[in-house]
Amino acid sequence: KVGKIHTATFRVVVTQKTAAAKRKYLELLGNINRKTKAVSLNKDRILYWISKGAQPSDTIHNLLISHGIISGKKIPVHKTSKNTKEAVAVTS
Repeated sequence: KVGKIHTATFRVVVTQKTAAAKRKYLELLGNINRKTKAVSLNKDRILYWISKGAQPSDTIHNLLISHGIISGKKIPVHKTSKNTKEAVAVTS
């Protein structure tokens, strides 16, 4: 997340799994501006990194499917309530 307050812009980047979230990244693949709904993604580089074994987060996976860069089913990203988790644990 970068930008000013109330005008957040998000970067789509490739990082190593052990790297800190807001630190060094390998490559910048695109930007998402939530206020203007502008999305710019570098399709060639995204497909390259996925072919090399990079795994997108659930939210980015859904975004890539929405923009037609990859195909597949979307992954539910919403949070589940604690009560649902406890009910499943008790019944198992």
